[in-house]
Amino acid sequence: MAPPFPDLEAHVEDSPKRIRVLFGGAFVVDTRKAKLVWENRYYPTYFFPQSELAPAHIQRAAEHPDGDKYDLRVGAKTAAGAVTVYTGAAHQHLNSLLKINFSDADAWFEEDEQIYIHPKDPYKRVDVLKSSRHIRVEVDGVEVANSRAPRLLYETGLPVRSYIPKTDCRLDLLVPSEHTSVCPYKGEAHYYHVQVSPEKRVDNVVWWYRNPNLECAAIDGLVAFYDEKVDVWVDGEKQGKPKTLWS
Repeated sequence: MAPPFPDLEAHVEDSPKRIRVLFGGAFVVDTRKAKLVWENRYYPTYFFPQSELAPAHIQRAAEHPDGDKYDLRVGAKTAAGAVTVYTGAAHQHLNSLLKINFSDADAWFEEDEQIYIHPKDPYKRVDVLKSSRHIRVEVDGVEVANSRAPRLLYETGLPVRSYIPKTDCRLDLLVPSEHTSVCPYKGEAHYYHVQVSPEKRVDNVVWWYRNPNLECAAIDGLVAFYDEKVDVWVDGEKQGKPKTLWS
């Protein structure tokens, strides 16, 4: 779901938050002048006026259709091409702004809270609701979950996810995985494989949050299944496959 403004590609709005970017042991950006820019329809990116990043921290690396690419430097630490300074005619709404690649910085802070993956979208909402719906899940024809006490997670623009108590699952079929992922709204997810038979294992089809973020605390310890990869019945009705694999 796109944010509620018509021209996504040209939309820039002020962020009311103090934003700090840590790199090489120094805050290379510490500003109350950050901008939110939607480079895609799912989440925004922080951009900054060029004056908010000291010239001593950048070194020109290459030309780019969007503008010029710069290396980010603090002492002996360098992130090649981590900074884009926008000057191109095709992005006039971004001229005089720059972007630091989120993953190239050591840490990002909104006020005094560290954020992960990307900034949160101010137009997105996440709600977790208790439910008495009957949720049943099969993997390759084997029932692996059967619950009448799920928590339903509603996240703007994404499919509803059912979080199920582990005691309502076939725990003997869940095999811990080393895979993890991070969501800026929910926190760090851990995964399970499902061992449906000695010969057949479906990898990373279940995830759960050991210590979810405060706004999603109600899913602590519960498990969710990739509905795209399993068969799900809700109140006896088999569900169609969602169109997205986002969790």
